[in-house]
This record gives sequence, C-alpha cells and structure tokens, in this order.
Amino acid sequence: MILTEERLQDLLDKSLAELPPDTEWAVTLEGSIAEGFGNPSSDIDFLLVSRRADDLPTMPSLLFVDGRRVEIRTRSVRQLAEQFREVERSAGRPAGISEDLLNRCQRVLHSHPLRGHALVEEVKALLPVERFRRITAHWWAHRARQSLRHALALQCLGESDEAVDWTRAALVQSVKSWAADLGETYLEPKWLSMQLDRAGRTDVRDRYWELESAAVPPGDAGAAHFHLTACLDFAEDLGLTDLPRRPERLTVARVAGVTTWQTGERVHVIRGRRDVFALGADAGSVWRSLVLGRPLPRVLADSAVTGVTDPGRIVAAFLRHGLVRLAWKGGGTVTPALPLAAPPGPVTPPPSTLQPLLSVGGAAVTGSRAVDLMPLPADRFGAAAMALVWSNVVVENAVEDLTGALRRGQHRVAELTARRAVHAALRGLFSAHGVNPLPADTDLVRRMDLLPGATGPIGVRARELLARGVRSAEDGDALRAELRRFIALVRGAVGADSFPLSFDSAYAWRATLQLGHDWLRMGAHLGAELPIEEARDLLAGNGAQPHPAR
Repeated sequence: MILTEERLQDLLDKSLAELPPDTEWAVTLEGSIAEGFGNPSSDIDFLLVSRRADDLPTMPSLLFVDGRRVEIRTRSVRQLAEQFREVERSAGRPAGISEDLLNRCQRVLHSHPLRGHALVEEVKALLPVERFRRITAHWWAHRARQSLRHALALQCLGESDEAVDWTRAALVQSVKSWAADLGETYLEPKWLSMQLDRAGRTDVRDRYWELESAAVPPGDAGAAHFHLTACLDFAEDLGLTDLPRRPERLTVARVAGVTTWQTGERVHVIRGRRDVFALGADAGSVWRSLVLGRPLPRVLADSAVTGVTDPGRIVAAFLRHGLVRLAWKGGGTVTPALPLAAPPGPVTPPPSTLQPLLSVGGAAVTGSRAVDLMPLPADRFGAAAMALVWSNVVVENAVEDLTGALRRGQHRVAELTARRAVHAALRGLFSAHGVNPLPADTDLVRRMDLLPGATGPIGVRARELLARGVRSAEDGDALRAELRRFIALVRGAVGADSFPLSFDSAYAWRATLQLGHDWLRMGAHLGAELPIEEARDLLAGNGAQPHPAR
C-alpha cells in the first residue's frame, strides 16, 4: 500500500477522535488504497464494524485529517451478513445484483484489518473469497453479453458509430470478467490498467489495449463490424460463452403499457399511461409496418417497403424511447447496462421550449412575475433536480481523483477519471434540461440532439475531451486545465456557477450537503428515485453528516 501501517493507525486515531465514543469498533481499511492502488488524492476509507443490533447509517462521514480526506462508514455485523446473503441469493441471476451491493461486498472482502482483526475476519468468512470471485466474474460476463447484443442490434439498425461505443463497453466488461476470475474483483474500471499489469498475462493485457485503442473511422460500418468481430473473438478466448454472432436471434418485442392511437394521419404512441409521443409521417409509416415478434432483420426488410430512407434509425429511436424492446431468442430482453452509469433508458426527451428547465438553485422561470407550469411530471422533475446536484458532486470528486493520478504519474487512471468527469458534467446538463431517465454515459454525446442547439459547443468540447489521451505530465496538466474550462462552460449553461468545490474543505462539504438536502426533501415528497442510497441518511439527518461529533 502507498501508506504505512503506522500512518494509517495515526490517521485512524485522529479520525475517531472526531466521532462520538459510544461503542467498540472493529476497523478495516477499504477501497483503492487497501487494494494496492491509490494516489495522493485517494480517500482514506475506514469501515467501522460493530455487533450492535440497530441499523447503522449507509452514508459516510467525510473528515479532513492531516491534509487527507477520510471517509468513515459504519456497519453492523448483521447488515454486512445481509449484504452477503443478498449477493448469494441473486448469484444465479446476475441482472438482479446491483452494482452498489456488489461493490460494498467487494470492499469488505478485500479490506485491510486495522483493529479488531478477529471480528473483521469473522465477517469476511461469511462469503468465501473464491465464491465471490465466481459471482463477480459471472456478473461482468452477463453485462458483456448484453452490451455485445446491443452493439449487434445497433449495427443492424445502421447506427454503426453507436455500436462501436457499446462494443468498447463490452470489451471492458469482458476483460473485467476474466480478471475477476483471477481475483481482481475491484469494480471501478479506472484502475483497470494496474489490474491487468498485476494479473501477469501480458498477452491478454496487450491484446486488450490494442482493441481498446483501435481506430474505427466514424461512419465506416465495415470497420465497425470488423471491430465487433475482433472483440467477440477476444471475449470468447477469455472464456465467455453464448456470445451474439447471429442477428436473426434478435427480435422486436412489445413493451408493456405502450399503446397506439391514430387521429387522421397522425400516429400517437402512449407510454406507461403518462407520456405521449407524436410521430411524424415517416416515423408513423415505420411504426405501422412493425410486426412484433419477428427477427430484427425481417422487421427492417418490412420497414424498407414503406419507402422511408434509413428506417433502422427510426426503429433505433423507438428502442431508445422505450416504445419497443429487443429480445434475444433463448436469452430474454436485451438490456445493456454500463457500470457507474445512468440506466440506458427509456430516454425521455425534454418537452419544454423553455430551456434549461432546472438549475441547482431552483426551476427556471420566464420572469419575475411568472407562475409557470413545469412541463415535467412531478416525480421526473424531482429526480432530474436531484440528478443535477449529484452530477456536480461527482464532477468534483473526479477532478480530485484526476489531480491525484497526475501527481502519481498514473496516466491511464487519469484518462479514465477525466472521462468520468466529462460524463458527469453531461449528466448534469441533460438533467437541467429535464431529461430523465438519462441516457447511459456512452450515449450522452450522441444524444446531444435532444437538447437545444445552443448546447452544440458543449457537445463538441465533450467529444474532444473524451478522445484525449495522457502520455506525459504535460498532457495531463493540459487536460486538467481544459477539463476545468469545460466544467465552467457546462455550469454556466445550467446555472451551477456557484456550486461548492465539494471536497476542497469541510466548509465546502457542509455547503454541498445543505444544497443536496434542499432538493432531497422535495424529491422524497414527490416519490422520486434517489440518486444514491446514501441520500436517505442525508434526508434523515436534516442535511448533516450521520456521525456528528458531540
């Protein structure tokens, strides 16, 4: 580890002094430093374990000790045991295991005991590490298959550039499955370069980076198909099975709650009894040609008879908006999901002409005397507002991680962390315009057409930053400066200029908590989905940390 045992014990003593001394704790170090990764900006993640019977808060306390940021989480043995049992119960259906749950279990199992070693080891024994490796490898493999199926479907639909993005996502998921089977179960992909180095298989590592960095010219469907085939071959060599090679196994299926109403020549599609989509003439013709249950290639052939140019792209829009779904014969619905990303759909475009709809300070209005009706259902309004605030928190965290990676010369880590910051900023931009649920991270720059034309320069800058590499300290410094300018551009567009630098100081963190609490109260009242589970603790604590010193 990058910190000595003596230094860790000193930080622990000083951290515990700021918390109420009301119980005996076993303490273990979690996270990237415990895994042998980390850099000067990495959090010190202490998990405090107790035999107490009551539930302990999920949300961590954030402290600043000797220039280090310290996160303290508390869990009871019963809570940890329930986490492990839930993973075991869902092992046979990996789609049912949330990433958050898997991550919590992984952090405990790979933690470094500091105090109360016997209790820590007792907890770890509840889920044998070999069993957890298999579960995690199976979980990653399932996600890789789903992403590859989605990529194959997108190629059929004529969306080759988007297919390449999903192919690259599947490439990460495939190699993470392989690495997990070797014991590299840390979930966050930003340390993937170090995990592959540590795995000791240079042939796999080099082949992965060759495929990851392969140039696929935009609009080149042939090159996109070649890249997908190469990634399928690689995944197969890594041991993944039931990979998608035959597009005829993809079928277009009905979505529950979607109905069609036609008035004159206009086709209206109603989703979930609350969202109405009006289709243009071409989209209506393609929609009327759909025969659900047929293989995707047959559906596209039927659509071509309508005379509409590129009908596949219209079908792709139906798919994104959740009006139809794709099924894989013998494998259920195709539901690709990216780690640490928003759900991939259905995407709901913003209905209002007043844009952006939201800012971190409240809803946008047309004037000082306005009494404006928000053009969003109440629950989506609350969810979008909370997502806007949370995206800004993630941006600040990613910038901190980027700074630490550059100090340590971790160039690959810096690249992935910078991309995380760009994606988080874009999630805030989309949320401010009322898009909720959000597109998956890999789709954000491609869905900029959902937003007003004035946001075009933001999309251009985002594409440039996502393509940037870091090969030297000079590259990293330039990337960090440009990233800050990009963040300022996005925040200026969504009214978040004054957002606190959340992880800069204890004062900034308190300001962030208060801002988040204001939106959480509304979101909880409206029954909106919370952005992270820890938000429940913030709500219960009236905007304060769950472990304030007495």
